[in-house]
Amino acid sequence: MLQLSPWEKLGAFHGDLRMPISDIESFRLVSNPWTSEIMRGVRAPGTGFPYLIMLGTLRNFRGWRAFCAIYKKRPAVIINFKSGKFNSWIVTTEDAESINSLLSQ
Repeated sequence: MLQLSPWEKLGAFHGDLRMPISDIESFRLVSNPWTSEIMRGVRAPGTGFPYLIMLGTLRNFRGWRAFCAIYKKRPAVIINFKSGKFNSWIVTTEDAESINSLLSQ
């Protein structure tokens, strides 16, 4: 479950997200989530200021969708799913190693 603060819900135009762990296809940690490889789409709906904040849904013309909660130039975890509303979650984290060890179990 990805719990959003009230301000994040307002900025992302979205509520908390839930996906079963069994639906995780892959995950990886990235030091810079602002690359064109990762940010491949248009933000709709949500809030975004380049290199400062990206909250909401990224979409591209092929039907790919990602939920983003990216802040500044912090490390992020990218979680890809087998199915569901979003293909990926891209979320900055203060504790990347803890998330890596948790998802590796």
